[in-house]
Amino acid sequence: MPDYLVKLYELPPLEPAVEAVTRQGCELRRAIAPEMSIVVDWVRANFSGNWADECQVAFSNHPVSCFVITRNGELVGFGCYESTCKGFFGPVGLVESARGGGFGKALLLACLHAMRHEGYGYGIIGAGGGVEDFYRKTVGAVPIEGSAPGIYRGMLRAKRD
Repeated sequence: MPDYLVKLYELPPLEPAVEAVTRQGCELRRAIAPEMSIVVDWVRANFSGNWADECQVAFSNHPVSCFVITRNGELVGFGCYESTCKGFFGPVGLVESARGGGFGKALLLACLHAMRHEGYGYGIIGAGGGVEDFYRKTVGAVPIEGSAPGIYRGMLRAKRD
């Protein structure tokens, strides 16, 4: 799967996506350092060790480059940027019950808007992971020719428990 390029200066507004999350009784916000172990352990349990490692790196950035969605004090999703390479979005994940409710869009836009606010003109979505149509439709992402496997070439992969 190739990487995708996004024009951060042409993003859709973030506010409607945040409002959609809020209407469903959830909160989207930037994670804070004291939550690192909780979030990283949750990512490891629900997704993979590699994603947990990337998420942990996001907590070392200033500001923290991880956004979370919570419902009644429980995690339902996360999204990171600048965890593998500068200017990269990902990983992002939602529990199955939260998929299809606009939460992925909200996490994507929160991260990309943060990147724009931090001075980037373009963002890269690393190896779209089977949801390339979502990225194209939501933020106008276009494939970067010759980018597979890109930065992930030869990467060691964690096995799921």
